[in-house]
Parts: sequence; C-alpha cells; structure tokens
Amino acid sequence: MHPLPGYWSCCSLLLLFSLGVQGSPGAPSAAPEQVHLSYPGEPGSMTVTWTTWVPTRSEVQFGLQPSGPLPLRSQGTFVPFVDGGILRRKLYIHRVTLRKLLPGVQYVYRCGSAQGWSRRFRFRALKNGAHWSPRLAVFGDLGADNPKAFPRLRRDTQQGMYDAVLHVGDFAYNMDQDNARVGDRFMRLIEPVAASLPYMTCPGNHEERYNFSNYKARFSMPGDNEGLWYSWDLGPAHIISFSTEVYFFLHYGRHLVQRQFRWLESDLQKANKNRAARPWIITMGHRPMYCSNADLDDCTQYESKVRKGLQGKLYGLEDLFYKYGVDLQLWAHEHSYERLWPIYNYQVFNGSGEMPYTNPRGPVHIITGSAGCEERLTPFAVFPRPWSAVRVKEYGYTRLHILNGTHIHIQQVSDDQDGKIVDDVWVVRPLFGRRMYL
Repeated sequence: MHPLPGYWSCCSLLLLFSLGVQGSPGAPSAAPEQVHLSYPGEPGSMTVTWTTWVPTRSEVQFGLQPSGPLPLRSQGTFVPFVDGGILRRKLYIHRVTLRKLLPGVQYVYRCGSAQGWSRRFRFRALKNGAHWSPRLAVFGDLGADNPKAFPRLRRDTQQGMYDAVLHVGDFAYNMDQDNARVGDRFMRLIEPVAASLPYMTCPGNHEERYNFSNYKARFSMPGDNEGLWYSWDLGPAHIISFSTEVYFFLHYGRHLVQRQFRWLESDLQKANKNRAARPWIITMGHRPMYCSNADLDDCTQYESKVRKGLQGKLYGLEDLFYKYGVDLQLWAHEHSYERLWPIYNYQVFNGSGEMPYTNPRGPVHIITGSAGCEERLTPFAVFPRPWSAVRVKEYGYTRLHILNGTHIHIQQVSDDQDGKIVDDVWVVRPLFGRRMYL
C-alpha cells in the first residue's frame, strides 16, 4: 500500500521540527545562553554555569577592564543533560570555577569557546572573612510567567544593591514543562541578575519531576549533594540551604530524610562552635513550618511534616533548629509575605514586649514567596494567628542586610506599591553570651 499524498512531507516536517527543538531553528547553537553565577564556598572563587546545544569547550575569559582584551582564562567541563520529557531533549551544561579572585573587586567576563562566546557580563567578587556587611535579595516562587517582582529586582541589581540572591525554591513553573523549554525560558529570564550575582538556590516542590533532574543539572551549588542541601559562609553569617521536599516525595528514597537530617545536625554543631567568627546562623528551605494562609498546605497543619518530621516524630526540624540556636529561618511556598514573632512550638518567645526582636528567645521566621508566578498570590486566613506579626498579600521580595555580628536588617519591598517598603525590622543579638536556646 502506497502512503497517502503528503505523508512524506508531513514526516519531513516532523523530523525537521524534532531536529530544531534543541535550540533555535536550524543547526543547534554553540552560543552560550542561560549564564548564571554561584558561589562554590571557597573564598576568592566564583562558578560560571551556562548552556549550549552542542558539545563545546568550556572557557571563561575575564579581567578588570570593562573593554579591551580579557587577559585571564579558566577552563572547566560540560556534562550532557537529557530532560525526562517525551522528546528527550539534550542540553550541555558547562561549569567553570574562577579562583584567586580579589575580594570585593569587579570583574568583566565572557564564557564559551571558539565556536561561540556570550556577551560580556560583570560581577563583584565576594569579600572574604566575617567583617563586612552582605546585602541579599531573598524570594521564592518566581515563574517564567507573571514574574512580577523581577523587573524591579533587575534594576536593583544593576544599581549594585546586592551581593547575592537567595532563591528559596520553585522556579519557572516548571523547569521540566514543555520538554524543559520552560526551564530554558526561565534561565534566560533570570540571566540579567544571575550572571551578575551569585544566585544561590534550594529545591521546591515544583522541581520534583524526574527526581529533581532539571534543578540538579541547571544549578551549581557548593558541596556534593547536587544542590539539595549545602552550607556556606557569607560575612558574619553561616547560611544553610536544605530540601523540605525529602519529607514529601518519599518515593525518591526515605533514606534522604535521614541523610539530610544527620548532615544538618553535623553542620549545625560545627556552626555553633564557630559562633565567634560567624555569629549568625541562617537557614533557607522551601516549605515553611508555620503560616497563616487560607489553604491546605503543610504549614497550615498543626503537625507539619517539616516541623515535626515523618509520622510526627522522625527527623523533625523545629527541635533541631531550636536546639542549635538558628537565628533566622527563610521560607517561601506561600505566595505572600509573612513575618512571625520569635517562635518555638507555637509559643511566642519575644525578647521583650517593647523590643521583641532584640535578643529573641526563639528563631525568627520569614516567609517570602510573592515574587510572582502564574499561580498568583495566596490569600490569608481571616484572623491572623497569635504568632503572626506582619502579613502582606502583595507581589514583592525581601531585602536582607547582615550588617554585622549583632544586627540584621529585614525589609519587604512591595512591587504593587512601586517599591514601597511594607515591612521593616531589625533582629539584634548581643555578640557575647550568645548560646543555644535550650
């Protein structure tokens, strides 16, 4: 039986389409895209990550002059990443770590190979040691669609307002969608910020598909746990990033809950012994222990899995973080902003009635998931809980200024109100006599 007229032309079109899905139509591109930075945890270093559609060399050329030749060179490696979707699209993820950077100095760089170079970007190397004042932009739940707060964040970044970004889970919505093309679109969206600042991440529930494969492949975090959990030092703070998702997607392995918990306990023990050098301990994880939103998320349940652990008793994080005196806990997941009074086990532990955040007797929780995504904002329950201090249902993001070893400044920027500061609080702890809460 002969094929119907037009059959082969239809097949040819499908073949051409499948060949073109790797990048732009036509031949797959060797030009770098989706350029972003991360801090690998080693003083004087920065990692550059980017994507191409064909295998090429991985090189970064950099220097101090905004124009002219870039005299310094660093080479790295690439790995192929095959998305789990039906098209099995293949990306090549390149990583190069720059070392021996001068602290606080601005560098100009481009990445790629002789087959194609990125445009030039600039970044400022992080300062070394504990005696400086890092400024961070903090948020979660930023989508490729409806990224409301991103244009303002981009302008803030171009004005040199931040030293790093903390993205507290949920990217793109979702990076795996449309055979990972949504992930590509999201990584291109954040490039103007992420190619200029270390863009530090933790996984959220929207990264779950194919065992978090898009998240693991696209981001380059410190440590050897594929970015699921890690820690790093920044100025006077020790920052711990972890996965709340190990408690919810148990089909990827219950052992991950135990592994992460043991790692967290070990890391917190070391951080406490190092309080003289890094007085602040800050954590970031996607799903909060507490919230007062009008939904059925884990944080609205009295026995949240993150807070109390599996079956309400195994590997709960609230007791662990309280025991080791975590100062500030950053969360997202709820598409709103909420600041809690210092809290432990649903009890408020303010420092005093007049100055609740001066020498608080429990950790401070900040939920900042209103950067903007297609799911819109999350409403709050009608009546706030007694432990809820401030609730803001507006698009925005959080500014976190770790001023020194005794003072942290937290501000919430409302994009709905053209950059107005809608929450402003200082957390103050004495440098001497600091100890665990228990």
